[in-house]
Amino acid sequence: MHQTRVLIVDDELIIRESLAGWLERDGHQIMTAESGEKCIEILKNQSFDILLVDIKMDGISGVDVLKHVKEHYPDIDVIMITAFGSIPSSVEAMKAGAYDYLLKPFDPNELGVLIEKLTDHQSRKRENQYLKEEFKERSRFESMIGQSAAMQEIFKLIQDIQETRSTVLITGETGTGKGMAAKAIHTSSPLKEGPFVSVNCGAIPEQIMESELFGHQKGAFTDAKETRKGRLEMARGGTLFLDEIGEISMRMQIDLLHVLEERVFYKVGGTQPIAANFRVVAATNSNLEKAIQDRTFREDLYYRLNVIALTMPPLRKRKEDIPLLANHFLHKFVQEINKPVERISRDATDELMLYNWPGNVRELSNAVERAVVVCRSHTIEAVDLPIVSPECMGSNEPSVPGHPSVKTLNDLEKHHIFNILNENEWNIARSAASLGIDRSTLYSKIKRYDLQKI
Repeated sequence: MHQTRVLIVDDELIIRESLAGWLERDGHQIMTAESGEKCIEILKNQSFDILLVDIKMDGISGVDVLKHVKEHYPDIDVIMITAFGSIPSSVEAMKAGAYDYLLKPFDPNELGVLIEKLTDHQSRKRENQYLKEEFKERSRFESMIGQSAAMQEIFKLIQDIQETRSTVLITGETGTGKGMAAKAIHTSSPLKEGPFVSVNCGAIPEQIMESELFGHQKGAFTDAKETRKGRLEMARGGTLFLDEIGEISMRMQIDLLHVLEERVFYKVGGTQPIAANFRVVAATNSNLEKAIQDRTFREDLYYRLNVIALTMPPLRKRKEDIPLLANHFLHKFVQEINKPVERISRDATDELMLYNWPGNVRELSNAVERAVVVCRSHTIEAVDLPIVSPECMGSNEPSVPGHPSVKTLNDLEKHHIFNILNENEWNIARSAASLGIDRSTLYSKIKRYDLQKI
C-alpha cells in the first residue's frame, strides 16, 4: 500500500511538531522544514505527495513556495496553513493552485479528513494515469499480441525507433502481421497525428501505379478529367505504408528511389514540386536479396528502404502466443457474430498448438472465426476447428502408417505427433516437451490415434 509522504513547512516549531504528531499517528510519513528556503532545498533530493505550507513566513513566503512547487513539481498537492485574518491570502493561494487551506487553530479531525480526502484523490489520479498509459500502450501496438521472446523483441524495436522518422523495411511470411507492425510504428512515432496511407503494391496494375502513387494533373492523359491527389500527397505529415514492395516494376522502383533521395515528387503532368514530408514503411514476404541477384529489384532502393529492418516471426516460431491470440480472436468474433461462445476447450487448444500454421496469424484468425460460426455450444471443441487443405503439408513429409492422406487438423496432428515421437525415439517426456503438452495428454492422443512404434 502506498504510504503518503507529507512535508510540513512552518517557521513555528510548535506548529510543526503538532501537525507531525497527528499525521504520524494516522500512519503517514512526515518530514518538516522551518522555512521556504529549506523546503525548496529538501525538494531537490526527496519526493513528497503533500505539502502543508504556512502562508506567512519570513524570507520566501508560502505563496512563493506554492508557485515554485507548481512550476517544478506539479504532481505534489499543496495545502496552505493560514490564520483567520489571512483569508485574502488563502484565496490568492487557491488561485495559484493550492488544493485547499487549513485555518489556525487546527482541529485534528478536520486535518485528518482533509488529508484522507486528498490521499483518495491522488490514488484515483494515479490509477487513472495507469489506465491511460495502459490504453496508450495497447493502442500503440494495435492488435499485436504476444508474450513470446520473439514478439517482445519486436515491441522493443518499435519502442527504440519511436522518436525517429527513419525508413523501415518489414519482412516476414504472409499472415505474420506486417501491416499491424506498420501501424504500430506509425502510432508510436512523432507523425501519429498524421494520416496512415497504405498502398498494396501487388494489387495495383502497373499501368495505373504511377497515377495512384503520384496523382495527376487534369489533362495529363486521356482519362485525366480532373486533378487528383496520389497516395504520396495524401500521406503528407504521416506515414506511407508500401505493402508488397517487392512487386513493383523497375520503372516505379526508380521513381520511388528519387522520392526517397530528393524528398520531393511531381504529379503526372505536373511541374510544381511537392515536398515528400512523410515516413516510408515498406513490407514484403519476398526475398529481396535474391531479387537483387536476379536483377528484379534495385540494390540502391533496397538500402534506402532497409534503414531499420524488422522481421516478423512466423507463428510456428512463437507457439506460446497461440492461446493468447486464439482467445483474442474468440472475443473479437463473438462480438461481431453475436454468438454466446465463451471458451476454447483444452483439446481444441492442443490441436491449435500442434498445428504448424503455414498461413500464420491470419490463418489462426480464420480458423477461430469459422469455429465460432459452427460451434453448437458455449465451448469450442476440436471438432469445430476447420478442415485444412492437403497443400498445407509439404509433399516430402513422411506419412503415418495407415494414414497416407493428410486432410484435417486431426490428420495433421496425428502426422505431427508420429514424427515427433520418432525424432525422440518414442521418449514420452521429451516428445511431450517438444509438442508443448503434458505427458498424460500425449498418452491419450497416442491411444486416440492408435499410433505404434515401428
